[in-house]
Amino acid sequence: MKRATSILAAGFAVLLGAGAASAQDLPKTNLKVVGAWGNLSQYKNFEQPFWSKEIAEKSKGAITAEITPFNEMGLKGAEIFRLMRLGVIDFGSTVLGYVAGDDARNEAIDLAGLSPDITTARKISDAYKPVYDKFYREKFGIKVLGIWPYPAQVLYCNGEIKSLADIKGKKVRTGNRTLAEFVEALGGTGVTLAFNEVVPALQNKVVDCAITGTLSGNSAKWTEVSTHIHALPVGWSQVMFAVNAKRWDSLDPKVRELLQTEITGLEDRIWKATDVETQQGFDCNTGKDSCTMGTKTKMTLVPVSEADKTLLTKVLNETVVPKWAARCPGDCVPAWNESVGKILNIQAKAN
Repeated sequence: MKRATSILAAGFAVLLGAGAASAQDLPKTNLKVVGAWGNLSQYKNFEQPFWSKEIAEKSKGAITAEITPFNEMGLKGAEIFRLMRLGVIDFGSTVLGYVAGDDARNEAIDLAGLSPDITTARKISDAYKPVYDKFYREKFGIKVLGIWPYPAQVLYCNGEIKSLADIKGKKVRTGNRTLAEFVEALGGTGVTLAFNEVVPALQNKVVDCAITGTLSGNSAKWTEVSTHIHALPVGWSQVMFAVNAKRWDSLDPKVRELLQTEITGLEDRIWKATDVETQQGFDCNTGKDSCTMGTKTKMTLVPVSEADKTLLTKVLNETVVPKWAARCPGDCVPAWNESVGKILNIQAKAN
């Protein structure tokens, strides 16, 4: 028995030694990372600690990183991948909607109304990620490392609404082209406004409704100038995290392996946290005791009805997807049909 115990102990020592040697074998590597919005919980709770602390711990000090959110660098979200293409930025993330003007493929996984729940959003993201990776590596010299969402984007309205159909005739602040097309298909008018202009616009009835995340609307005090919030996610404002391909290929293979493994784990954690934060946004906005992440207010939650689901399907199939397909060039639409389309049983075709 003692001999067996000694053998086991020796085996564990060998395994531990191998693990330590593996970490020691990693070359000293310092990374520069540009993060997404520094004032939001995703950066504070995940991106920042991941790069500034967790990577060093996982590599036993071999890999260190410095991260700064793009808004604190005086950059706009649309500039990140352009600078990455030029090699000015190594690792970076931005909301795909911000670069939709560069190529309509960037709208592909977050077309308005495409993912009415987070499970669908994740399936779509995972299915289309290889398409993004191929496109960005071939056209921009960029490798895609992860995609994750912000909490569900929903309608806040300063006035009573009972369904999606009630958007007809209303002016709605939208954050991107596909949301504007969605609102217009409902009979509303899409209005472009900066995020910090929304509260006075809602207060002064410059707009009747506005779209943002369930929790970010709470933290930005939209709840003080809104009375109703619709429960249907109309988008997820997905973030793509990527790296300059030449920089990635220059890293030691063991460094790349560790980074990809850990980034995949970060991706999973953010998806799970987003589900929680989405619900917390609804709970806080409607004053439930379960609210722990925001300020309790007394908005009215408008549930998703069968009529809403029917209208959503109609608008998605007849307006949102066809209009997007008309502006997405080359093999864009076939690639979408083979991935996202198969999941949703929708085949994109330009009108």
